[in-house]
Amino acid sequence: MVTDRLADGVRIAELLASEVTGNESDLRGLAVVDADRDVEPTADGALAYRIAREGSGTDEGATEALAEVHVQPDRALIEAVVAPDAAADAAIEVDLRARPKAVHPPRTLVFVEDGAQVKRALAVLEAVGNASDDE
Repeated sequence: MVTDRLADGVRIAELLASEVTGNESDLRGLAVVDADRDVEPTADGALAYRIAREGSGTDEGATEALAEVHVQPDRALIEAVVAPDAAADAAIEVDLRARPKAVHPPRTLVFVEDGAQVKRALAVLEAVGNASDDE
């Protein structure tokens, strides 16, 4: 039985970014933007990068932020900037912990606490992307 688990927030965020950029189907059109390659994890969660829709907006190449990814020492956090209800529902469906963030407009935090949860977290990003299409 394997007892090792990947519980390094920066590495989990890197795996998630790799999955987003390498996904040619469900997440097509989403991109990792504003990446801080030297991000240091903090207890509150340091911003590592944003997940955005490519080519939205009025300027060529402009992006619309859908989520932010923050890193803590032992996990990564996906903060759904749009469609917080869709993010929460998708997180529950794939057995990831989520909670609302008390800001205006509302946001949802989804906790990715292990490298093995990265694939499940893609469903959250897909749900946020799809819900933002409907808005």
